[in-house]
Amino acid sequence: MPAVPHHVKTETFDVAARTNTDPKGFVRPVDVYRVEPWGLYMARPSDHPQFHYLESWLLPELGLRVSIFHFTPGNERDQDRYVDVGRFWREGELWHSRDHFLDLVVRTGRETLVEDVDELFAAVGAGLLDADAAEAAVHTALRTVDGIAAHGYDLDAWLHAQGAPVSWR
Repeated sequence: MPAVPHHVKTETFDVAARTNTDPKGFVRPVDVYRVEPWGLYMARPSDHPQFHYLESWLLPELGLRVSIFHFTPGNERDQDRYVDVGRFWREGELWHSRDHFLDLVVRTGRETLVEDVDELFAAVGAGLLDADAAEAAVHTALRTVDGIAAHGYDLDAWLHAQGAPVSWR
């Protein structure tokens, strides 16, 4: 069954106000923001039924958002890192994200899965994402998958080699 296109997910990260405005427009309090030359780290609680805490790195030069979801009991998933492919940029104390539909699920030491290819094609077909952005998303995803594989399926090791030595709480 073909994917039904959904709107392009955008978020705002307000470092000064310590808030994160999610794709549905909800303003969430943030426990920790850390700005580094390679990106922005965010850690915040969540009221989502499947996870209670979220850690993310926005990595503009790589076109990635890397996250760790702290799942609630019974909702655990076989993943260590979740990667959104998109566009990420900074305007002063505000950071922004625009999701480009492709996602990667990293199972450290084992594999990296590419997800939501159907959503990418549906979004392009519906005019929600132009062909240039879609092509860039595919190149970003493939470069990332190759890089992770070359580092023993260790995303953090690949990011370190790319000049983005991420750390988590």
